[in-house]
Amino acid sequence: MPVVKSRPSLLPVIIGTGFGSGFWPWGPGTAGAVLATAVWLALHALLTFVALEVTTVVLILLFTLLGTWATRRLTPYWGDDPSRVVVDEMVGVWVALLPVAGWQATQLSADVWPMALAALLLFRFFDIVKPLGIRALDRRQGPFWVMADDLLAGLYSAVIILLIRVF
Repeated sequence: MPVVKSRPSLLPVIIGTGFGSGFWPWGPGTAGAVLATAVWLALHALLTFVALEVTTVVLILLFTLLGTWATRRLTPYWGDDPSRVVVDEMVGVWVALLPVAGWQATQLSADVWPMALAALLLFRFFDIVKPLGIRALDRRQGPFWVMADDLLAGLYSAVIILLIRVF
């Protein structure tokens, strides 16, 4: 007879909850997005422009895969798309921050902070309101779709940041 675990394994919990930020009781998605922005800003302070761009892309790809895996492992315990799974918000805000990395190549470094904040706020707006196909992705079932709506919200945010940079 198989043994039934009463709680999920620790590694999927750590990844899925964005290193625990998903347990924040007031807006866990925002907590995950703020943590991801703080991590990105720390990387911005340490890395060159090219290294930051590459690192951001690697984080997006790696945590999309890890987030999908962790979500698959957590849904039997916590249900479909539980609010404490925030790795999707982390990945989405990193997508939104991709064009901000280029900001340091053309502007003063101090200008990066307001643009990072703008990327975070735009991402949260798209993630909460869910316009332009984001809601349709959010309604789909399965671990990848938990990630997909936030990837699209991040993409929309990145486009707006790019438009701000151009104009």
